[in-house]
Amino acid sequence: MIRPSIPVMKILIVSHYFWPENFRINDLAQGLVGRGHSVSVLTGIPNYPKGKFYGGYSFAKVAKQKFGEITIYRSPVIPRGRGSSIRLSLNYISMAFFASLRILFVREKFDKILVFGASPITIGIPAIVAKHKFKAPIFFWVQDLWPDSLIDAGGISNRSVISLVDKITRFIYRSSHKILVQSKAFIPYIQTQGVRANKMMYLPNSAESFYKKVGTTDRFLELIPKDGPVLMFAGNIGEAQGFDTIINSAIILKQKKIKVNWVIIGEGRQKKSIIRRIENEGLEKSFFFLGSFPSEDMPDFFIHADALLVTLKKSLIFSKTIPSKVQSYLACSKPILASLDGEGGRIISEAGCGLVSPSEDSVSFSESIVEFLGLPSNQKIKMGVNGRLYFEKEFDGEKQLDRLIMMMNS
Repeated sequence: MIRPSIPVMKILIVSHYFWPENFRINDLAQGLVGRGHSVSVLTGIPNYPKGKFYGGYSFAKVAKQKFGEITIYRSPVIPRGRGSSIRLSLNYISMAFFASLRILFVREKFDKILVFGASPITIGIPAIVAKHKFKAPIFFWVQDLWPDSLIDAGGISNRSVISLVDKITRFIYRSSHKILVQSKAFIPYIQTQGVRANKMMYLPNSAESFYKKVGTTDRFLELIPKDGPVLMFAGNIGEAQGFDTIINSAIILKQKKIKVNWVIIGEGRQKKSIIRRIENEGLEKSFFFLGSFPSEDMPDFFIHADALLVTLKKSLIFSKTIPSKVQSYLACSKPILASLDGEGGRIISEAGCGLVSPSEDSVSFSESIVEFLGLPSNQKIKMGVNGRLYFEKEFDGEKQLDRLIMMMNS
C-alpha cells in the first residue's frame, strides 16, 4: 500500500549484483514494490561468489527477466573467475561498458535512479548514462569507500591506478543528486572527495525479514559438531575479513586446552589458502567448512551456534564500515564476538549484545572468547535479546524504506 501523499515512483536500480545473487538490494527492491512503486533493475549476469555463470546463464544469453514484479535488464559481463586482480578488473570494466550500452536499449522511462554502491565504484558509470537518457536524478548508496577499499581489500598499490579510481569516484559523486551512506563515519571521508555534507544522507543497511530468531529446529543439526562450544562465522571469506585473527585465536585456545568448534559458512577468494594454513597448524579437527547456503537458511544455522563471529582486517577505511553481517546477526538474537575497530565495534558495544576486541588482535579476541564461554547462560541469552532490540531500533527494514522513500521524494 502506498502511504498518503507519497507519489508512485518509477525507479531504476543499478547494481553490479542482483538476484539470484544474495545481496541486500534484492530485499530492498521488493520492499519498494511492496510500497506500490515500480522497480526495474540493470545488472549483470550472475556469477558471484564462485566466479562462474549460474546455471542457465551465459555471456551470449542475456535475458530480460522477471523477479516477482521487478523487471531485470541483464548486461553481458566477464565473470570474476577465481578473483585474481586481472579477472576482477575485467569483471568491473566489462560491467561498466556493457551495462552502459544495455541501458540505451531500454524503452521504459524512469524518474529516479538508485545505485547500490557495493564494490566496484564503476557501477556508477552506467547510472550516469541512465541519468542523461531518462533525465532522472541519481541516488548513490555508498557501501564501500573508494579508492581506499581497492587498496585495503584488493591489495592494489599502484599510484596511477589509485589516482584514476579516485577521479572516477569523484566524477560519479558529482553526477549524483544525493549520496546515501551506510555508515555515518563515511561522511568525513567522502567530504574530502569534494562532496558537501548537505548532499549526504544516512541510510544504514537492514537485514531481510527472514533474519530473526527461530525456534528449536533440527535443520542442519547433522552438520554441527556436538563435542564443544560452536562459534560460527558466516559470509565472504576474503582479504577484508582478516581471517588470520580467527586462526591465531584458535591456536591460542588450543594451547590453553580450551575446546572450541569453529563452523564456517561461505565461500571466498581466501578460502583455499586459509584451509591450507589451518591444516599446517594442525587445527583441521576444530574447523568445519560447510560451504555456501542460501541466505534464507542462515537463521536455521545460527540457532545451533553459541555465538556468531565477525572480524575485519585492521584498516582506517574498514573501521568506518558497518559489516552487513552485523545487522543479520543482531536480527537473529545471537551473541556476537567481534574483532572490529570503529563503527562496527561501537554498535556491538552500544547494543550490549556481545564482546568486542580490536581488529587483528588475536590475543584480545581469544580472551573475549574465554570470557564469553565462562558467562552464565542467562547472560548470553540477554546479549541476544539486546541485539534484536537494537536492530529494531536502528536497522529495521520498514524504517529503512521510510528513510529511502522520503529521501527520494524530498
